Amino acid sequence: MFARRFTIVCLLMSLFGMSFAILVAEAGRPNRQELARSWDQANSCRFGCPSHFRH
Repeated sequence: MFARRFTIVCLLMSLFGMSFAILVAEAGRPNRQELARSWDQANSCRFGCPSHFRH
């Protein structure tokens, strides 16, 4: 009887731990708008780069 209760408690705690880990990982991840904005800023050419290259 004790082993069954212990198993149920352990399974519930591991489920809670995994869900909490998912929440923490998602909170640290930047949202898509911030990611797209930083990508656009990184790819902007400030030195008048040509739009096409001639050979």
